[in-house]
Amino acid sequence: MKNPKAQKLIDKIQRDLMRNGLVINTLVEDLKQLRPFAIEEENPLLAKVIRLTYEHIAATNSFEISIPDDEPLEENEDEEATAEESSPQESLDYLLSLMHDTSIKNNVIDLREYSKSLTEFAENN
Repeated sequence: MKNPKAQKLIDKIQRDLMRNGLVINTLVEDLKQLRPFAIEEENPLLAKVIRLTYEHIAATNSFEISIPDDEPLEENEDEEATAEESSPQESLDYLLSLMHDTSIKNNVIDLREYSKSLTEFAENN
């Protein structure tokens, strides 16, 4: 996000998350305050991800979406998939860090993955 107020709000959310963990009411309210900045910047992907995120947190009282996998690796039969599970706090912190700069191609790719995962989770629960 380009708006300095939005950047400060993202930083505040991340600090609160690291200090206090997932405080549902505060998280949901802060994310609701963040969404208009994405709309103002005419970034529909970011606005959607923010909305899906606070709706998910409000519905589950957690953040049940894992950090998106890196580029898929070709797997041999002998190799095991080494995808590490991330905690809800780590995954949400990573998602927030992606929101800082949506001009980075990989950030947009991961935001799309979060959007897809959040939508699928909502449809299946």
